Amino acid sequence: MHALFVCTGNICRSPTAERLALAYAAESGVDLTASSAGTHGLTGHPMDATAAVVLTQLGGKPDGFSARRISPRIAEEADLILTMTSRHRDDVLTIAPRKLRRTFTLLEASALVAMSGAGTLDELADARARHTVETVDIADPYTKAHEVYESVGQQIADALPAIVRLF
Repeated sequence: MHALFVCTGNICRSPTAERLALAYAAESGVDLTASSAGTHGLTGHPMDATAAVVLTQLGGKPDGFSARRISPRIAEEADLILTMTSRHRDDVLTIAPRKLRRTFTLLEASALVAMSGAGTLDELADARARHTVETVDIADPYTKAHEVYESVGQQIADALPAIVRLF
């Protein structure tokens, strides 16, 4: 199974989510592949230096990361697409409308799992029809204080365990 994480530049939030998801999956023995992309991806750039420090503090590895821009092909290859904001979700669905059942904001998906007890991706998709979630976006920390990066990293880290269990 493959999870795709999406933010704007693909240098802070989505690579943090990608690499933490991989670390959590490895710890749990879950068979998961993950990648990330940006709606305005800074193709070829490494992770933002502060985001990489926070990722390392949270147990992930930034080594070898290279940003990319989302495309219909990248979206179609994913089993689950998790975005950092509702706008990112809308942007993904504009280029890949067939992915509606499998595209959520990260915080929306995490909340739906908690509310519904979903244990599979199909149950997560079905939960959207039964539960109302106030979508909370994960703010962009780019160029902000270190503490903002830490807060964003922690939001991502807190949301991921429920998602990783779906795989």
